[in-house]
Amino acid sequence: MLKSISFVVFLLYVANAAAQSTWDSLYRPDIYPFLVEQSRQYSRSENDIIFLGNSITFWGNWTEMLNNRYVRNRGIPGDITYGVLERLPYIAEGHPDRIFIMIGINDLARNIPDSIILTNYRRMIRIIKEISPKTKIYFHTMLPTNESFEKLKSHYGKAKHILDINAELKMLGTNESIQVIDLYKHFVGSDGRLKSVYTWDGVHLTAAGYRLWLDILKENGCLPSGQKLTSTN
Repeated sequence: MLKSISFVVFLLYVANAAAQSTWDSLYRPDIYPFLVEQSRQYSRSENDIIFLGNSITFWGNWTEMLNNRYVRNRGIPGDITYGVLERLPYIAEGHPDRIFIMIGINDLARNIPDSIILTNYRRMIRIIKEISPKTKIYFHTMLPTNESFEKLKSHYGKAKHILDINAELKMLGTNESIQVIDLYKHFVGSDGRLKSVYTWDGVHLTAAGYRLWLDILKENGCLPSGQKLTSTN
């Protein structure tokens, strides 16, 4: 009898270990250390507007798009929620005016469970509120993808995960009294895919995609008032 119980326990252990081995919380893209170290060399201000996320954020030229010298692009290509959590305390210690976060598609591509992604969202909110309680927190819903481009196959086929996480994120925003900006509904087509006009590989955005993103931020009143704007000429 004891041998049977021990065998069952062993099987459960193996199954659990196998499940855990399908994703890695310690993964960081090769460029991660450089971009983190580089950001630490820049001055910080309580006027700072942080755009925090992965390559979708990284490729947006936010300072020029917003014509605002306080905008800081803290996107890192390939980053996951654990990478954001690792570098978030330093960012929050600068007491920025506001932080815009969009992260998660690389987690899904690396088979990190929805529940873990949502837990990490909660941890991000907690870190910012504890370190910099006056900082305004904005989360973006994840964007849809478009597998017809056949370029980033590990990122495709995640539609249900994206919808479920976005729905939970909206509830989290209500519970935490933070604003969740629903990008998804503006970028998705009638076929459930990211509209082709807004993407060049089914995940990343075209110039038109960034213009739409910026318009959504303006329409939602998320951007600072005009006194912080400065010419880039």
